[in-house]
Formats: sequence, structure tokens, C-alpha cells
Amino acid sequence: MMDIRTYLKQGRPLLFDGAMGTYFAALPGRGSERCEQANLDRPEEIASIHRAYLEAGCRAIKTNTFAVSAELAQNREEASEGIIEAGCRLAMEAAGPYDAYVFADLGPAPQGKTLSPAENYCRQAELFLRQGVTHFLVETLPTDEGIPELARYLKAGCPSAFLIVSFAVGAEGTTREGCLGYDLFRRTAALEEVDAVGFNCVSGPHHLLEYIRKLDLEGVTLSVMPNAGYPTVLGRRAVFQGRPDYFGEKLAQIAQAGAAILGGCCGTTPEHIAKAAAALAEGRPSGVFARPRAEQERRSPAHRNSLWEKLERGERVIAVELDPPVDDNVAPFLEGVRVLRSAGADAVTIADCPVGRPRADSSLLACKVRRELGVEPLPHMTCRDRNLNATKALLLGLSMEGVHNVLLVTGDPIPTEERDEVKSVFNFNSRKLAQYVSGLNQQVLTTPFRIFGALNLNARNFAMQLKIAQEKEACGVSGFLTQPVLSREALDNLKLARETLQGKILGGVFPVVSHRNACFLNNEIAGMRVCDEIVALYEGKDREAAGELAVAISARVAEEIAPYTDGLYLMTPFRRVELMSRIIEQVR
Repeated sequence: MMDIRTYLKQGRPLLFDGAMGTYFAALPGRGSERCEQANLDRPEEIASIHRAYLEAGCRAIKTNTFAVSAELAQNREEASEGIIEAGCRLAMEAAGPYDAYVFADLGPAPQGKTLSPAENYCRQAELFLRQGVTHFLVETLPTDEGIPELARYLKAGCPSAFLIVSFAVGAEGTTREGCLGYDLFRRTAALEEVDAVGFNCVSGPHHLLEYIRKLDLEGVTLSVMPNAGYPTVLGRRAVFQGRPDYFGEKLAQIAQAGAAILGGCCGTTPEHIAKAAAALAEGRPSGVFARPRAEQERRSPAHRNSLWEKLERGERVIAVELDPPVDDNVAPFLEGVRVLRSAGADAVTIADCPVGRPRADSSLLACKVRRELGVEPLPHMTCRDRNLNATKALLLGLSMEGVHNVLLVTGDPIPTEERDEVKSVFNFNSRKLAQYVSGLNQQVLTTPFRIFGALNLNARNFAMQLKIAQEKEACGVSGFLTQPVLSREALDNLKLARETLQGKILGGVFPVVSHRNACFLNNEIAGMRVCDEIVALYEGKDREAAGELAVAISARVAEEIAPYTDGLYLMTPFRRVELMSRIIEQVR
């Protein structure tokens, strides 16, 4: 058989097979069976599917082993070995008469398991090499975690091995983990041990064609294996209705756009591959080239970000948090913002449904505050209530309104008593959401968002909090708003954070307003810690005396944390904006 690198140098596209999983599931009575287990239980059916794709004209087939990554993650080592051994044998026997290449098929390795993704992939590579398979396709990936390690391991054990890495991106170029396909593509293409990189699954051929036209393909062997289209549900089954002739034409266009390796993913059948083989052989359609991109000069000019500009100049800032209203009466909220602005606040932060209970939308309020009052808002955005589409739509709207600072938090869980009616989303955690927003900054937005994150100085395991904060910075977080400093331990943790983190830090100040309030914070609110000495100071104090004490303690805290912060994050208790004004006057 011709070496695969020699084959690709001839300029002919290498055509893969289509989808084993969806094709097997469409067979009578097979919808509920595990496709990979059929290597052992129904080997002739798997062999027949391989032959059908080869008869259709493909020159490379994948072993029926996509789900083995999940098997290994569940510590099913023996079962995984059996599936891989049988899958390799069936594929090689089928490919032999057609002089076709056999690729070990590795699906995404689950994260957070006993085996890391790198260990998972390397273990599979060892099992495949043992069977004599030296071509590898790692596909449908949402991240590149473990890929550099696999690539190095594979080439160290078998220098002639050929490795394709393929990511799964939606029509807008983002994976389910919030990673930009462009970044994954660029990083992976830079690995000298990776032979080809590209995309498969999730998107249909039209959207992947449009997507790859935006990429810099110089020096890259590109692989593209789209779905047959987009599924509909019929009788509890996902059915792909994309026509084979349309798929074939689009695959030919993808080849003209620069792809050297082609194939099909979910929903593609031998008929789809046959149509693709015919279109590629005929070299049609002609004259399909990348269209010029829209004129960038017509985009709106970048907005100013006064809050970040002050921080960059080294000026201390004061951001004050106001909870949004629980009804549609916005007047008291806006009046509170006016009072805080007059007192000298630089920004108003707005919580996103704090403690998981519904309030007016923080982002809509932020737009109103900026438009009507000219105050710089910092809306909180949780991962709890919106999926990826809603999150992007909201961010685009904020940018259009000139709101360019956001605080990204994972979000409090829905209260227990409401979970039967109200469901959380949690497509992301705050780190992944920050990574996603950073991608929008690079690829979509005229004015980038400055991304802030939360830092819990009161955490029992602050070393872990600090590690997470560093991960947030790696994902694009530029600054942190901390939980209140109301104990010696919190102050010590703040000092450590200042030494460790690169971003700006707004130190948390919360004016405790009564002894009852202090006890409530310590016992009912996660992330709060009021030391015993401060709690004792409030015993027997009436409202007026407690207010005076709150101002004095807050001013003292602000002074103590000043050397370790770039500004203050004041939290307003019970909408007592007059109290906050007094504190601002003391700390300015």
C-alpha cells in the first residue's frame, strides 16, 4: 500500500467513510444497542457496513471504536481491549481487498475521571499499535486537552504513525466547551507531531465550508468530515434528512476550499459517500472560491471603557453593588444609582438573580443605567440560566449598548424548594464562559469586554480558590471582585492573592448593619465570614449606632486592604444607599 503521506502529496483528496454509529442504529432492531459492542456481538454486520462504504468509493475507513474513550474512563479496561481488538480485525479484513487505509477511531476522552484525557488517549494508542494500526483519527473533540501528550507518545512509539485531530464546532465556530475552533485549530496545527487537523460533526457541510474559508490554511493538511445536515426527531430517533447528492457537491466544494482529507460524520450513509466520490472524481463544481469578507471599515468605532481606563492609569476605583428590583418598579433602583454617582462611585455592579431567585435582568438594567444616567455598569452574568446561544445574544446586545465590563460567575444554585419547576442550565462554569467571551473579543467584537471574576477570600481551602483564579486568568479574566474582608484570615488571603495574581483586584467591603445581620451572614450566606470580634461589637447597638459602626469598620477595612488592591467593591445591604454614600465619602 502507498504510504499515506505520498498519497496526499499527489494532490488527490483522501476520502473517508461515513458514520458507523448512525448507520448501525438505523438497522432494524439496532437503535438501542451499543454500536461498539457489535464488534463482538454482531461482527458480520459491522464488516458489512465497512464494505458498503468501501464499495461506495472511500479510500479510508475508521475502526468501530469511537466510544472506547468513555469505556476506559469508566475503568472498563478488559472490555475496551476486546472492542479494540475486534474492531481492528474487522476493519483491516474489510479494507484489504480495496487497498484502503484503516484509521483507529478515538472519540473524546471524558474529563474529571480517574484517567486524564492524555492517559486515556495514550492507553488507546498502545492498544491500537499492538493490533498493527498506525493511522489515528481523534475526532469530535470539544477541547485539545490531552492531544499534545498523545501526539508525542504516538510518534515516540511509532515514528511513522499518521495522526489526524478533528474538533467539533457549531455553525459559529465554537465547541460545546466554549472553545473557539480557530484557537484549537491553530494550536494543534502548530504541533509537529500532528499530521492533519480539522473539523467534524455538529455542523452540516455548508456551515463547515463557510467556516474553513475563514482559516489560514498555509502549511496545514486540513481534514473536514461534516454531518449529513441537521437532525429532526421522528419516533424518538434523530434522523438526518440531508440529501446525498447535495452532500457530495458540498464535499467537492470543501475540497476546492483547501481540504485534503474528507469524509462524513453523523447521518452520512454509503450513498452520501458514493455521491461525494463521484463529485470529487469529476472535479465539480468549478469556480467555487472563498468570497471576499465584508468590509471591516464599515464597522462601528470602538467604544471607551472609562472604568478600565482608570484602572489602567493606576487610579483607584470604587464599584458599588446594588441588587436589582424584584418587581417592575425601577425608580428606586435608578435613584440609588444617582445617589451613589453623586457620592463618587465609579461604577455600579448589578447581581444576576442573587441566590438563584428571580429579579430584574442585570444586563437590561446595566444598559438602562448607562444610557439614561451615564454611569459605568458592571453586570454580573451567571452560567446558571442561559445556554450558549442566549449568552452570545446577550453579550452582543451589551456591546451594542456600550456595556463592556462583565463579572462572570458560575452562579448560586436554584433554591431547593423551586427545583421541580425551575431548571438550571450550566452549559459552562465561569472559567469556560470567560474563555468563550475572550474568543468573542478576538473574533467578533469591535470593543472587547473586560472580564472580571469572583474571588472568595473566605474559602476554607483558599489555595484551591487561588488555583482556580489563576485558571480564570488563563481564560481571559482581567480582574477580580473579592468577597468581603471581615476577618484576619480574609486579609491574609488577600495579601497572598496580590502576590500571586496578575489581574486587577477590587477588594470587597460589606457594611454589617446589625448583630442579627452579622449572625445571618455567618450562617446563611455562602462565602461570607464575619470574625467574632466584629460580631461582638454590634451587640446591643441600635440602628443608628450600628450604622455609625458600619461606616467606621468599612473605612478601616478599606484602609487596611488598600496596599493590596486596585480599588474597592462595596456591597449595599438592604438598599441602604445613604449608608453607602457615607462610606464612599470616608474612603475617597
